[in-house]
Amino acid sequence: MDPAIPLIIIAVLLVAIALSAIRIVPQARAYNIERFGRYIRTLDPGLNFIIPGVDRVNSKFDLREQVFSSRPQPVITEDNLVVNIDTVLYYQVTQPKAAAYEVANYIQAIDQLTVTTLRNVIGSMDLERTLTSREEINTRLRGVLDETTGKWGIRINRVEIKAIDPPPTIKEAMEKQMRADRDKRAAILHAEGERQSRILKAEGARQQAILEAQGDQQAAILRADGEAKAIEQVFQAVHANDADAKLLAYKYLETLPSLAEGEGNTFWVIPGEFTEAVKNVSHAFAGDAAKTAPSTEKGQREEGDSGPAQITGPDPARSTSSQAAAQAAEAAEKAVADARDDVRRAGANMGSTPSQRKGE
Repeated sequence: MDPAIPLIIIAVLLVAIALSAIRIVPQARAYNIERFGRYIRTLDPGLNFIIPGVDRVNSKFDLREQVFSSRPQPVITEDNLVVNIDTVLYYQVTQPKAAAYEVANYIQAIDQLTVTTLRNVIGSMDLERTLTSREEINTRLRGVLDETTGKWGIRINRVEIKAIDPPPTIKEAMEKQMRADRDKRAAILHAEGERQSRILKAEGARQQAILEAQGDQQAAILRADGEAKAIEQVFQAVHANDADAKLLAYKYLETLPSLAEGEGNTFWVIPGEFTEAVKNVSHAFAGDAAKTAPSTEKGQREEGDSGPAQITGPDPARSTSSQAAAQAAEAAEKAVADARDDVRRAGANMGSTPSQRKGE
């Protein structure tokens, strides 16, 4: 037997023992060491040495922040409605010794503690408050969990409500309520828009009416000024030309036909001054004829002086103008008499009964 073989075996055993005595702990990790079944110490990250065959690694912990998502748990609210609530925990192991020896399974313990605390918190709230008070629920859960898990060497950093699921019937009722609220807000906004639109239209109509009234006022003022100036010019022209009664009577007769204008005029009344106007016109024509006659006689006399006297008949021009004037006067007087007779007959017919008018 080669004496080197035992040396090699001893060397291998020494190397194995030396390697088993070395423990390299990664960063953010922690190892609990037991010696003969009793906790000795916790290895820190880096190179560590233990006694081979005497010390052993009992548990390993990750010191980083971890996430735990619990299953949806049925919870009864204050108004006796069952809702399923799903929570998320963010925790971190701060004391590996307490996490290993103070609780058997800290994950299960945290889960059950979360469910119990959640039921206590939600049981004091109704459904509406539960749905709108997530921040309050998170704060209360974190306070209770952090206080309880502190002795386990675990720190609860944050608790979040991931989902709150009401029953299907409650969901339908909530959807109807939200839809009704949206319809209400839409109706209110639409009514407000209609109100603003009507107000703006009314303001526009008011401004338009004011501007139109101002325009009509200015137009009436300008029209009145124009008529006043026209009447003033006519009045000045009449006085400047010294119009006599003949011209005025003739203009008076020219305006009489305007009395019969219009579709609703069934009869018209001739004023009493009509005869005076007719007489003025007749005298005007007679006066012209008289002025013409002396001039004609004078010419005849002059011609008689120059030669033998001749007997002549009536002047055709004078007789024609006289006849025209007489005819105009007779026609005017006859028209006046006829008009007065029509007026009297119309008054008599209006005062008599239907049977009397029929007899007449």
